[in-house]
Amino acid sequence: MNRNRSAFTLIELMSVMVIIGLLAGISIPKLSRSIENARVTRAIGDLRAISQELAPLDSVPATLAAMGRGSLLDPWGRPYVYYKFPPVVPPALPSGAREDRFSVPINARYDIYSLGPDGQSAASLVAATSRDDVVFSSEGFIGLAIKY
Repeated sequence: MNRNRSAFTLIELMSVMVIIGLLAGISIPKLSRSIENARVTRAIGDLRAISQELAPLDSVPATLAAMGRGSLLDPWGRPYVYYKFPPVVPPALPSGAREDRFSVPINARYDIYSLGPDGQSAASLVAATSRDDVVFSSEGFIGLAIKY
C-alpha cells in the first residue's frame, strides 16, 4: 500500500511544541533581564545628565521643574525623586538624606534618584525597598543602590 503523506503526525506536532516551549522558557527570562538592564542604564543616563546640570550651580533649584525637567519620567513611568536639602553648617549632616550602609549621607546639597521597578524606597540604601533604586552620589557613583 502506497500512502501519500499530506499532514504531520500528532507525535511530530507535539515534539515541535515541546522544543518551542523549551526555547521560550530559556529565552524569556534572559529577555526580561536585558529589558530591565536597559531601563537601569537609561535611568543612570538621566541622573548623570541632571547631576551635570546641577554641578556648576552655586544654588540648586527647589524642584526639577525649575530647571525644565519637571516632566521627566524614569524608565518605569514615575517622576524622579528630587530633594533640595536646606543649608547646614558643617559638620552637621542634612536631615532626610539617604544613607549608605554605614549610615553616612550619600549627598550634601540635594538628592535625586529613581524609585526603581518596585516604586518604593527608604532612607537607608540597604533597606529591602531601596535595593532596586537607581541613585546618585556626590562621590561620583550613579547606579543601583544595592551596588553602592
